[in-house]
Amino acid sequence: MDFSNKEIYNYIDNHSSEESDILYELRRETELKCLNPIMLSGKIQGNFLAIISKLIKPFNVLEIGTYTGYSTLCIAKGLNPGGMIHTIDKNEELLQIQNKYFEKSGLRNQIKQYTGDALAIIPKLKFDFDMVFLDADKENYVEYLELISPILKPGGVLLTDNVLWHGKILESSENQDRVTRLIDNFNKKILEDKSLKTVMLPIRDGISLTLKL
Repeated sequence: MDFSNKEIYNYIDNHSSEESDILYELRRETELKCLNPIMLSGKIQGNFLAIISKLIKPFNVLEIGTYTGYSTLCIAKGLNPGGMIHTIDKNEELLQIQNKYFEKSGLRNQIKQYTGDALAIIPKLKFDFDMVFLDADKENYVEYLELISPILKPGGVLLTDNVLWHGKILESSENQDRVTRLIDNFNKKILEDKSLKTVMLPIRDGISLTLKL
């Protein structure tokens, strides 16, 4: 029996836990007021991030790409009581909506925001991380990996979004655009790195779950 992708998505959505009222409000405000609301994690991926975080109970989390803070709040739900999520975004215009919902969530004291170029900010962070969520400029994924690897603890988890890149990674190499080739290269580097164990999951635009050995 054949099913459309939409039917499968609707079934998955209907059989996944509902988002909290705060996350619903944040998602709706993002959809109404922000450019590219597709960048928001949403209910299914948000649940996945929250569950992974609750399983790990991380002390230190690095998030590269805050956007409006939906994924930040999902991950923060699983933080160790003394834990902190360090989240970076280059767009200072998003700070107002981030701050609004960080305050409403009651998790403000466990969220540290940085505004600017993540490639310049990460080397200045004097922490080792239990968990990293990478969801920023795709053309720099390989450079981010080089910065993340030394500061991700053994047993730590790297989650990387958009690894399927709208299905473009299936195109032949000669037909791939520059960003697609760079994402494909990142995926290969993760797979070939003997210090990492990874699985790629078809959640939204593809998310890889990678364990540092």
